[in-house]
Amino acid sequence: MQRLAAERATARVSTERVTTERVPTERVTSARVKGWPEEGPALRFDDRGLLPVVVQEVSDGAVLMLAYADREALERTLATGDGHYFSRSRQRLWRKGETSGNVQRVHEVLYDCDADTLLYRVSQSGPACHTGERSCFHRSLAVAGVSPRDAGAPHDADDDRPSLGEALSLLEAVVAERLATLPEGSYVRRLHEGGLGYVSQKVVEEAGETIVAALEGKRGELRGEAADLLFHLTVLLAETGVDMSDVAQTIVARHRDTHS
Repeated sequence: MQRLAAERATARVSTERVTTERVPTERVTSARVKGWPEEGPALRFDDRGLLPVVVQEVSDGAVLMLAYADREALERTLATGDGHYFSRSRQRLWRKGETSGNVQRVHEVLYDCDADTLLYRVSQSGPACHTGERSCFHRSLAVAGVSPRDAGAPHDADDDRPSLGEALSLLEAVVAERLATLPEGSYVRRLHEGGLGYVSQKVVEEAGETIVAALEGKRGELRGEAADLLFHLTVLLAETGVDMSDVAQTIVARHRDTHS
């Protein structure tokens, strides 16, 4: 009987050990970050020293990607205004767009109620996803009783047009690339060589043509003239060192309260 009792005790200890190993205790490291407000809570990094970061386009609220930031990446983001992250696969700090040119200008960094997740509100230049898609979240799973077209905002069946934010980000990236390389025969190069006064004159001309198309009720021409106006305005902004993200920030600051 004593032998049976000993075997039962051993089995009970073994079971308790297995149960403990199956439910590991989460290790969280609280830390202050340079640039973080003193009145804010200490951020709760996980046992790898990382925080998940949800990235959202400031112009239309689209969710672009999920990444991770360590303490250094967050400090770099706050100090420079460019999206910095920690690559879990390469085990190093990286700046979004350092090789692709698809940079993220960060307007705001938010943290959740538990201080263990961040939200970057950004102006994305070019696609955010390495596949070339605007967002890393471009695939969906079926939900019973819900059509993919019915999920989220209203969407016309034949309307797969890009958002204005996506179009402007693409336009800004193209202009930046042309100004950086100045390829032979490029229209951007011709504008650049004409000087700031010439570019400004072109903006005025395109604005006038846009107004004429509107007054004459020529909707097709109006779309084209408006696109030309935005193109030349983008060149003008680039030539004067003003980012499209700065313009977006001004627009949001002016209208956020009235739209809430």
